[in-house]
Amino acid sequence: MQGKNTLRIISLVPSLTELLVDLGLEDAIVGVTKFCEYPKHIRKEKTIVGGTKTIHLDKIIALQPTHILCNKEENTKEIVENCVKITATHVSDIYNIKDTLQLIKFYGTLFSREKEAYKLNTAIKKTQEDFRVFIEEKPILKVAYFIWKDPWMVAGNTTFINYLLAVNGFDNVYQNLSRYPEIELQSLKKVDLILLSSEPYPFKKKHIAEIKKHAVNTKIILVDGAYFSWYGSRLLKAFNYFKTLRNSL
Repeated sequence: MQGKNTLRIISLVPSLTELLVDLGLEDAIVGVTKFCEYPKHIRKEKTIVGGTKTIHLDKIIALQPTHILCNKEENTKEIVENCVKITATHVSDIYNIKDTLQLIKFYGTLFSREKEAYKLNTAIKKTQEDFRVFIEEKPILKVAYFIWKDPWMVAGNTTFINYLLAVNGFDNVYQNLSRYPEIELQSLKKVDLILLSSEPYPFKKKHIAEIKKHAVNTKIILVDGAYFSWYGSRLLKAFNYFKTLRNSL
């Protein structure tokens, strides 16, 4: 029988699953999505309740969760509405690092992990400031950040990706367009650098050649999409990744 105050959390967001673990809440997690890849063992030890866009409500109900964690961008409105009927459901909506720090603090309070949350936020702020000093010496580069093909889609404004591109000294040439606009390669804007993300579409080296036909003299590289789109504790590693990326250009 469950204790009255026993936490039973279902995370429908991969980056939040990683955050929960880093806050010391792994034992409280009972359900995750098939996309929750970090830590690597999590899907073997927890019940998979579906993806981020489609879920198995029967599995979620059977797990008797005390909390379900969703995200406005990653999960559908229908999913959130169904989860609200089951138990306490929190929907995050993240656009920048300030939002992330507030979310970590909120989870720290909600799940009685205040010390862990404070320590994590302090570490993120330190690495962020260190990177800010580092990037000041780097030139601003015009970039396009691809997230999908067939159709080709890039990151636009009001996205966490667009915010982190700016943090990296990258001027997103599609930031005048909303969210994740579709574009035609034939009308690709002139840029200094094209970034092909590893997620949600898993771009490979073969796609570089495909885009090169329309951007002959442009540098095109593959990047780890998790560092540009995952908020939470992933930011601790992100700034070191960004340093390495910038130094390689």
